[in-house]
Amino acid sequence: MRNQVFMQCTIGAMLQPEERRFATAVAGLANANPFRPSDVARFENQAASTNLPHDDGPVARIPERPRIGPIVSQAAALLESISSGRKRSFGKADSLLHGQLVRFVLYFRFREKLQRSVEIGLATPEVTSAAWYTEFRDRFHKMSLDARQGDDDPMDAPEHVLAGFFQIRRAYYLIQSQIIGTSRPINELRAAAWDSVFTIDMEQYGRLLFGRMRDFSTLIVGPSGTGKELVARAIGLSRYIPFNSRNRCFEEPFMGAFHAVNLSALSPTLVESELFGHAKGAFTGAASAKEGWFETCQIRHAVFLDEIGELHPALQVKLLRVLQERAFQRIGEVMPRRFEGKVIAATNRDLRHEMRQGTFREDLYYRLCSDVIETPSLRSQLKDQPDDLEALVSALVTRQMGCEVPQVVERAIDFIREHLTDYSWPGNVRELEQCVRSIVLRGRYAPICSPGATPRERLARKLERDTPTAEELLNEYCRVIYGESGNYSEVSRALGLDRRTVQRRVEA
Repeated sequence: MRNQVFMQCTIGAMLQPEERRFATAVAGLANANPFRPSDVARFENQAASTNLPHDDGPVARIPERPRIGPIVSQAAALLESISSGRKRSFGKADSLLHGQLVRFVLYFRFREKLQRSVEIGLATPEVTSAAWYTEFRDRFHKMSLDARQGDDDPMDAPEHVLAGFFQIRRAYYLIQSQIIGTSRPINELRAAAWDSVFTIDMEQYGRLLFGRMRDFSTLIVGPSGTGKELVARAIGLSRYIPFNSRNRCFEEPFMGAFHAVNLSALSPTLVESELFGHAKGAFTGAASAKEGWFETCQIRHAVFLDEIGELHPALQVKLLRVLQERAFQRIGEVMPRRFEGKVIAATNRDLRHEMRQGTFREDLYYRLCSDVIETPSLRSQLKDQPDDLEALVSALVTRQMGCEVPQVVERAIDFIREHLTDYSWPGNVRELEQCVRSIVLRGRYAPICSPGATPRERLARKLERDTPTAEELLNEYCRVIYGESGNYSEVSRALGLDRRTVQRRVEA
């Protein structure tokens, strides 16, 4: 303890108390999950409450975060004071705060260029360049020179910082654009996706974990039709990509880094071949050797296994080995091969129930459950924020028409509000999409159950009017229970029917 005090007195403090308070708030703001508004507001309030001068440079203007510009200006002024003002010595803690200030200012100074790089990367299969890297590097060194004091830590190199900025900007854009809405459940979903990419400690991520996130599998659960693949895509395309300062390009394009496989759409044999590949002659029809997705998936890529709950037990064993040992074999071969990527899986099943039933392996579940994300139903989203309906319909119309068509959006919104008030949307966003398509084509949409009453009440009224067959009645009853739960496994458990039977009857 005495030695620590002596060291602090000898080294001295870099920042004055008010400056340190501001820098600490900025560091918290820089590392906060941008989709947790309460955390962002807390650090913005702390930073804004300090009485420090502003610089005369351009102020960052972000419509959704109007307070950020003055904070960036204050941070830039403080950095200028440190580099050109009175001589200061550096304690370790203050040196780390100084590094956070540098990154904070640089990110917002280059935010528009980073956004442009993301947009270019989305539009081309080629690697993304950053022709403005020299400007970025020079500014970085100008602000960081005194603070680094000869520290050659590669994590403090401008190439790594720029790669981190590109990842942050890309992740924010993809999560914001892929997950639509402003309701509390949607904000929580965005925040969970961000944590899946960066963890809850971005400083630790940037120094230790950025190259190891493939070891963390992600499991996305939720009702059918709630956009699990969109969440997976946002996570899969947001991985860290190093920057090469020699050619001023990121080392690989990010748009080809996500590979989706729908396990329920293929037979077990085809699933095995798609995932693991096969040797020539391994089975009838294998006229040539084939690489599977686990083999083609590179170190910064992700394989998305949709409907993981449908995976055959024999293949669950093979997948477990991939996750545990990162090893697999092609069908018909004994030579081991390496899987270098990340696994993202999704299901609308209750895997805990499946484990109790013996249809899903516990050891596989425990390889997947460290990072679980739950997608909310459309019903819960609209209950919390009814205005999300307009944003969702607008996005769906734009996707279908190729551009914004306000009159089509207005027509769809008017029909839904007039004819589908209080509708439970058992098919979630997928059903809403088909509703919009039907309105575009025919000007109307006829759901399985008409709105205006609860599903049970509508079934009772139908029984008063008609005499359905036992088959029709069971189909309708399965739809009613599914509409209430949005989960085939829950319906199966409640009615004592096989899950596949329930799904067949709901979709009949």
